[in-house]
Amino acid sequence: MRYNFDDADSTPEPDRRSLTPKEEVEWLPLEKHPVFAPSGDAAGAGADAAAAPRNLLAWDGSSRLYFWDNSRQCLHRISIRLGEPEPTSILAASPSKELQADAPINFAVEKISINRNGSALLLMGSDGLSVMYLYGRSSSKDKTMICRTISVGSQIYFNGANTIRALQVMWHPYSDTHLGILSSDSVFRLFDLSANLKQPEQEFYLQPAEPGQSKNAASLCPADFTFGDDHLWDRFSVFILFTDGSIHILCPVVPFGSVYKWECIQEIYGDAQNSGLKSVNPTAVQNSNLAISWLEATFPELSDEAAERASLASVKARPYALFDASLSLQGPLHICQGREEDPLSKGAECEGRAIGLLYNLVSKDSILVTAWGGGQLQIDALADEIQPVWNLGTPSRVRVDSYDRILGVAMICELSLADQSILRLDQPSEEQCVWLGQPPPLLRLAIVDLALPRRKPKGDASITMFPDPVLPERMYSLHEGGIDSIVLHFLPFTSQTSGKEETVRAPSVIPVLSTCCLGEESSLPSPLCGSLALSDSFGYSWIVAVTSDKECIVVEMKTWELLLPVRVNLEKKDISLEDSKEVEVPNIISKELLSGPKLVVPQAPPNLRSVAADSIEGRSILHQYFKLFHENYVEYAHKVYFELQHHAPHLKRIIDDQHARLGEAQQRLLKVEEKQKGLDERNDRVIEQHNFLDQRLRRLRNLPGVHKKPLSRAEREFKAELDQFGGVELHALHSSIEALTARLRRCTQSMKKEHTPGKKGPVQDAQISLLKSSLEKLSLVNSENLKKVKLVELAMKGCDTSRY
Repeated sequence: MRYNFDDADSTPEPDRRSLTPKEEVEWLPLEKHPVFAPSGDAAGAGADAAAAPRNLLAWDGSSRLYFWDNSRQCLHRISIRLGEPEPTSILAASPSKELQADAPINFAVEKISINRNGSALLLMGSDGLSVMYLYGRSSSKDKTMICRTISVGSQIYFNGANTIRALQVMWHPYSDTHLGILSSDSVFRLFDLSANLKQPEQEFYLQPAEPGQSKNAASLCPADFTFGDDHLWDRFSVFILFTDGSIHILCPVVPFGSVYKWECIQEIYGDAQNSGLKSVNPTAVQNSNLAISWLEATFPELSDEAAERASLASVKARPYALFDASLSLQGPLHICQGREEDPLSKGAECEGRAIGLLYNLVSKDSILVTAWGGGQLQIDALADEIQPVWNLGTPSRVRVDSYDRILGVAMICELSLADQSILRLDQPSEEQCVWLGQPPPLLRLAIVDLALPRRKPKGDASITMFPDPVLPERMYSLHEGGIDSIVLHFLPFTSQTSGKEETVRAPSVIPVLSTCCLGEESSLPSPLCGSLALSDSFGYSWIVAVTSDKECIVVEMKTWELLLPVRVNLEKKDISLEDSKEVEVPNIISKELLSGPKLVVPQAPPNLRSVAADSIEGRSILHQYFKLFHENYVEYAHKVYFELQHHAPHLKRIIDDQHARLGEAQQRLLKVEEKQKGLDERNDRVIEQHNFLDQRLRRLRNLPGVHKKPLSRAEREFKAELDQFGGVELHALHSSIEALTARLRRCTQSMKKEHTPGKKGPVQDAQISLLKSSLEKLSLVNSENLKKVKLVELAMKGCDTSRY
């Protein structure tokens, strides 16, 4: 969110130097911007999106959002306004500016990243690596901007003669022109874009295996790396992850010409002098001497007395390297142990291989999060401070110019031969290893299972992690199923320094966005092609995501709901006034203003009572007092007025929002009260119906047929056989009777026609005798069938009576 503190009109004046008329800008919600309109090309690209994680969104930290369009091979620059018109929304200017590369991009871009000052953008793909500078000349044809684009490391990584792949590429956090690249040949390189695009400035050949030992080749493959943050030697460290989950550290790694805070360098320098040089261990003294000599050579201001007296804000790193030593590959980092085995360090195992690493600094804790291919996140904290370690006797290779100025450094980084005993939590402080060259141990915080959808062909999931810009305890994980939020509720060293007794709580995992298709097990999840976290100066944060169909999604992230819950102890009494003062106030107004003006106690001269007010000395003292009070109290009043004036609209918006929510809650309560009567009547009717059904059920239970026992299985089979026999015999009897009746009818008719009176032939007598015999047989069969039917009826009656 941006504010204009000038009293003049806030509308920007048109550029008088531009002769082309500017288009009218329309502010739309970000999710409705024309750039994110679905297209036919985006649907075809969605099938290939699940192969590798992609992030085609970037933010300069201020008011510009960048989106790379693979279908058009261009970069869209979108101006945004955070928290306008509502705190939950983001506005975007339409039309956006389209940036085109001056050289063709011959690879599919999978990731973009912007540098610290927002002047250059990294374009990374599996077949190429380029950097686009975000300034250029305008094209009169299609109203686009043509930007200078360069290729980085083309002779090393993307040459057809070799198979070296760039695994991870990141901008260095303390330089605007340095890129860190970790490749598949186990080499970490630093490129200076302002000096040489083809040859790296620094090369570190990683040797994670101990000399004389052989390990599995798969476990020696690097997977990911990350830079440290603003904490002691962490700012000079590079954390490297291998596929077996082991983490190694390179320290110190400093780009030539990078800028650091002067007070931070002084803090590191003082710690090396006070802790290392005063140790009784010769190894600690040697390591601290190497660190001090490196600091004094890299930052010459430390040995300059005039620079120490001057109030410097920042210093620039000079090119330097130890000629007779190379950096040690510290690691692998082990889990520290206590008196009893930690249940978090054992029992839970991660599946697959390690695929991602995230460093996050939360107050006093350095957090390392490892992502595994099985969908688990391993969260650890550094249990000790990082210290620089060199291996003596392995000289580095230095490249210099004609004036003996260092241009580049290359070295082989092997494991240190120092004693790497695992630190125990119950070890006394005087026995802890300081400046002995041991890698810092890890403290296992938790293992989080994201419960990702299982793939039918077994393979590692793709997980990308990024921190929250507002709440440092929160981080996000981007995967094939969407975006999840992980909040850490327990930080060991931060809780210890704050003096609060907090119980160990597991991190909470909250789904932010889900892209899985419900109800279709065989369908693949719709992957996201970009996501990032935005924040403004008032503490609001948003998650912006773009799907493979170019659909933009904006999700507001709440911060006050994720704070630790208030613990109420029933044994304690009411909270006192002193305890209530310790409640943290939201940073809507700066803490400096809330603490009040600084108390000024002027130094009064000893003869103040004897000095007259109208004298020259008295007037000078009064003028000095007036100037002193004016500098403190009047300027403080101006700051308060300025702060309140420009925060009043924001506070009014918050209050109006709270009043609106309160009104909605009251209306809901009124609706509930109105519906309460109807609910009571329905409950009464339900109770009456229940009583009626209960009485009816009792009456049915008193009927005589209710107590009849059901037939057993054998009885049911016997009854079915009897029914079958009875039906077959009766059917045969009826059919035989009908046949004989028809034959008798035909015979009688033929006899009447052929009969002559007074004569009886022998044929008629024979037929009559045959009919009589057949009738007798028929009567016998009929009588036998009647007997069988009676027997069946008696058997059935007997079975029925036996059941009662």
